[in-house]
Amino acid sequence: EPALNQITVIPPIKQTLTLTLQTKDYQSLASGYPKTTFTIDDNADAQTYVSQILNKEYGTLADGSTATVTYTQSALYFKPAADSLYSDVYYALTNDDYLLLPGNKYTDFSVAQTLSWLPYKYTTPVNNQLALIKFTPYPTTLTPPPPYSFLYFGGKWQTIYTIQPAQYTQAGVGTYDQFTTTNSESSLVSDFNFFLKNDITIMDTVKKNDIIFVSFDYYVSSTKIAYQRVKPVQYDGNNFVAPYTTPATINLVKTSGSWGVATAAPGVNHTLNAADETLISNSTVGGTALATYRGYVAKYGDFDVGTGQWTTALLNQAFILVLQADYPTPQQNIPYNITFNEYINSVDVATTFTYQWNGTTWTPGQN
Repeated sequence: EPALNQITVIPPIKQTLTLTLQTKDYQSLASGYPKTTFTIDDNADAQTYVSQILNKEYGTLADGSTATVTYTQSALYFKPAADSLYSDVYYALTNDDYLLLPGNKYTDFSVAQTLSWLPYKYTTPVNNQLALIKFTPYPTTLTPPPPYSFLYFGGKWQTIYTIQPAQYTQAGVGTYDQFTTTNSESSLVSDFNFFLKNDITIMDTVKKNDIIFVSFDYYVSSTKIAYQRVKPVQYDGNNFVAPYTTPATINLVKTSGSWGVATAAPGVNHTLNAADETLISNSTVGGTALATYRGYVAKYGDFDVGTGQWTTALLNQAFILVLQADYPTPQQNIPYNITFNEYINSVDVATTFTYQWNGTTWTPGQN
C-alpha cells in the first residue's frame, strides 16, 4: 500500500481543442492592444497573442496537443505614410517623365501605363504611400480625367478611387473641391457610399466584403493645410460602410512545453496554379449556386471565403479534384499540402490544407 503522504502525480493530458476567443480570453493577456480592443490586427499578431493566451489558459496540457482558434480580426485600419500633404503627393508628369517607362516614346499615358510607370519614378516607396498623378490621358476621352490616385499597399502600387469635382459639388463642398474638418467621419462614409453605389464601374465588379480605398482632398481649418486623405470603406452586400471586424482562424500545437503556430507537415507541397484554378472553375463543385464564385477562382486566382460561399467542405471537394488530376499515382499515408489564396477583406491570404491518400480515397486533415 502507498504511504499516507505519497502524492499521486497525474500526467498531462493531450487534447485537441477548438476554441473561439471570448472577451475574458483577451483580458487574460498581460499586455498588448488585444487586451482592451478584443480584436487582433492580423495573422502575425495572432501568432503572438493567441499563443500567450493558450500558454496561460491551457499551459498544463501535454506536448502534442493542438488547437484551432478563431479570433476576431480587427477592422482594416489605414495609417497613411508620413507625407500626405496635397502639395507633396500631387505630381504632374513632364515630357521627360513619360520616357522613364521602358519602351515608351509617347507623351501620354493610359491608367495602366501610369501604374507601370510608378516604380520607375518612385524607386523606394513605403507602405501606404499615396501619389496623386496628373498625366496627359490616352485616350483623350479617358473618364474620369486625371489626376488619378495610386496607393502603395501590400507591396505594390494600386489604382484607388478618387473623388471627382462633380462629387464634391454633390456633397455641398464644390466651392473649393475639398472636404474639411467640419465634415464628420460618419458623413464622409455616407457620402462615399452614395458616390460608389452610383458608379457603375464600381458596382459592376464589387463583391461582398471588398474594401475600396477612397482618395479625397481634405482641408484642416485650424492649420489651413490641405491633405490628400485616403479612407477605406467596405461593401457589406448592400452599402459601403466603415470597415468591420471578421472572424479568422489560426492553428497551434504545443511543443517543448509551449504553444506555438503549427507548421505544415512534411510531405508533398503543392501551390495551386492557373491550370488547377481553371479546373476548379469548370467543375460542378457546389452546383449552380456556386457558379459565380467558381468563376472568380480562375479570374482572380483566389477563393472568396469572406462571403461564406466557399465552405471548408466545398474547398475540400475542389482540392481533391486537383489532387486526382495532378497526382494520378499518389503515395500512401503521406501529407499532400495544398496552398491557395483565401480572399479576405480585399487581401489574399496564403492558406494550406492537408490531405492523405489511404490507398482508396483522398481524406482531408483538420482543415
